[in-house]
Amino acid sequence: MYILLIAATGNEIQGATDYFKKKLDAAKNREIEILLTGIGSVSTTYFLTRKIQGRRPDLIIQAGIAGSFGAKKLAELVIVKEDSFADMGAIQDGQFRDIFDLRLADKDALPFCNGLLINPHENLLSLSLLDQVKAVSVNEITTDKTRRDFYKQKYSPVVESMEGAAFHYVCLLETIPFLQIRAVSNYIGERDKTKWKIREAVQALNEKLIGLINSL
Repeated sequence: MYILLIAATGNEIQGATDYFKKKLDAAKNREIEILLTGIGSVSTTYFLTRKIQGRRPDLIIQAGIAGSFGAKKLAELVIVKEDSFADMGAIQDGQFRDIFDLRLADKDALPFCNGLLINPHENLLSLSLLDQVKAVSVNEITTDKTRRDFYKQKYSPVVESMEGAAFHYVCLLETIPFLQIRAVSNYIGERDKTKWKIREAVQALNEKLIGLINSL
C-alpha cells in the first residue's frame, strides 16, 4: 500500500515524518512518502498534481493545523468530510457572493456537489474515529469578525484552513481515496499567539497520524 502524506509545512507533520523514516523497513507491505506542498490552494494544487502524475498513491492523507469557529477546542482533532472555497467570488450589492451564487460555475459539476467538495470514502472517514466536520478554505486567514460570522452563517463550518479544498478538489477529480485531518491550533479571529496551542495541536496531530497509518 502506497500512502502519500502531505502537509503545507514540515513542522506540522515532523513527528510522523521522523517516526515513519525509522519504521519504514519494518512496514514491508506499506510505503509512506512525505510531500510538503507549501501554503495555500495554488501551491497545494500544483505540487500535489505534479506528484501524483509520476506515481498514483493508494491513499493520500493531508494533515495540518486549523482555526476553529468555536465548536472545537484547542488541540482537538477532526476529520474533514466537506470543504469549500469560501472566499472565491465577488462583493455584489454590499454582500459577498461565491462563484456559484454568481452563476460563474455549476455547483453540481464535478468535483462539486451542491457547491461542496465532499469526501465519499465513508469507510476511511469512520476508520479515523474522529468527528466528521465541514470546513472552509480561504486565501486570507480570517481575522475580521464580520467575515467570520458570514462564513458561519453561509457555510456552517467547524474549521478553516488554506489548503483543504484544493486537496479535496484534486483527489476527487483523480478518484484517489483521501483523508484530511486537522488539529485546532487557535480560535478564528484570535491573533494573540500566546493564546494559541500550536505545539499541543501538532503533538496530537502526529500521534493520531502514527496510530491511524499503523492501523491501515
